[in-house]
Amino acid sequence: MLAVVTTVKLLAEIALLVLIGQWVVGLLAGSARANNPVYRLMQLLGRPWVQAARWLSPRVVLDRHLPLVAFLILLSVWAGAAFAKVSICLQIGVALCQ
Repeated sequence: MLAVVTTVKLLAEIALLVLIGQWVVGLLAGSARANNPVYRLMQLLGRPWVQAARWLSPRVVLDRHLPLVAFLILLSVWAGAAFAKVSICLQIGVALCQ
């Protein structure tokens, strides 16, 4: 069970970093972000999470807000996985979680 929780936490961390990176590169590139290859790569990597956010959120949420929704969903998944990992580690002993 610890391996599953650790894997979920790791996937959430990677997805969060991709979405943060996409936001920073988009902020730095400005209106030229559509031609920026780094932004396009991060957009490609973050697209499944944004599409999942579209599926989970109501239709009232605008498409331009979906990356933020995806970020908040992933942040809550990460927090839940971190809490579960800490609780599992306290049950089995911290030495076995190394």
